[in-house]
Amino acid sequence: MKYLSHLLILIFLSSCTSMAFWDNAEEEAEPKEPRSFLDIITFWDNGNEEVDPSEPKTLNEISNQEELILNWELTLPSDRSAADFIPNFSGKGDNKLGSFLPAFIGNTIFIANGNGTVGSFNQDSGDENWVVNVSPLASGVSAGFGILIVAGSQGQLICLSQDDGSTIWSVDVGSEILAPAALDAKLVIVKTSSGELNAYNISNGLREWSYRSQLPTLTLRGSSPPVIEEGIVYAAFDNGRLGAFQVSTGFLVWDGAISYVEGTSELDNMIDADAAPVLEGGLLFIANYQGQIAAFDPAQRRIVWAEEASSFYSPIISKGVMAVLETDSTFKTYSTKTFMPSWTNEDYYLRELSNADTYKGSIVVGDFEGYVHLINTLNGTTTSRIKLTRSPIKSIIARANNIYIVDEQFNLYSVSH
Repeated sequence: MKYLSHLLILIFLSSCTSMAFWDNAEEEAEPKEPRSFLDIITFWDNGNEEVDPSEPKTLNEISNQEELILNWELTLPSDRSAADFIPNFSGKGDNKLGSFLPAFIGNTIFIANGNGTVGSFNQDSGDENWVVNVSPLASGVSAGFGILIVAGSQGQLICLSQDDGSTIWSVDVGSEILAPAALDAKLVIVKTSSGELNAYNISNGLREWSYRSQLPTLTLRGSSPPVIEEGIVYAAFDNGRLGAFQVSTGFLVWDGAISYVEGTSELDNMIDADAAPVLEGGLLFIANYQGQIAAFDPAQRRIVWAEEASSFYSPIISKGVMAVLETDSTFKTYSTKTFMPSWTNEDYYLRELSNADTYKGSIVVGDFEGYVHLINTLNGTTTSRIKLTRSPIKSIIARANNIYIVDEQFNLYSVSH
């Protein structure tokens, strides 16, 4: 038992070493918990050899592997590395690119980088349509209604034309926007690092309404994107709550706690919700850090099911299975009908996985060594793997027959099988 307790302590505190904590009264805050004692703890296996339980798991061999094919790759121009520009998205496996997923309209893919380069490309061939440069960015891209929305690192909200990338309008929001915007025909809705949910006129950038959440003293530096569904915008906040708002007015229709604080320290009480809720079968599924995976019934305006979990990402739902990617890069799954546990996968333990997505009924995810993995949704076995880069994979999105992958250096890859 003493080895188990040491292991749990080590896993928690070693994860803290990759996090930048955000003190909402100041700048970046140092954790108040001591961590130096890790240097004097030694772990041993049964063969009396010293081992490191915080070491990322070595990849297993795959039998009867399905072939993944690299279709094309491109790099957005940048005169410095990605790490020089992107805010430190702490606690998400150093997911500095968590808010730089590509966006799609028709056969066009739009992508931006932290240097302020925004580009439009053919999604089948990777051929360039146009590339422009704006100010350094904190997040992007959202696309719809003929426009693109990106967010500047100094608190600007920038609207561009999809046709040529020209700037339509730009406004100062007053706080960083660390997640992509949600768009409807009249409004651009963003969530800021100061805990605000703001709506701006899509034509001129004038603010139409605002809601301010209660911000905890200490939070992870990240943010969940709002989601619009049938006239309602759903947004999750750093205090671990999910809110439903009227899109047109910002009126709070209902809100509920994903989980509650139970710790005795500020570190223990961080329950940030940094991923978008997922609507499936009339239910909203969402997970938070050091909290739960929960299912909300919007009609009843309450939680109908929850299990303990800690995640920075949206759950993945496919073939009646809901997969939760935990902060230690392990998967656990549940039936979407009965909520009974299904399979678990610890093959990627501490491999700093990217967000996951569904591709042709499978789960696709990337890791810190530049591998992309395809996992069977029904049993959790890995069916295919390809190494694309030496840089960590940070963002993945699947669309139609292709998977689009962004690494830490803003290289964009198209893969299929």
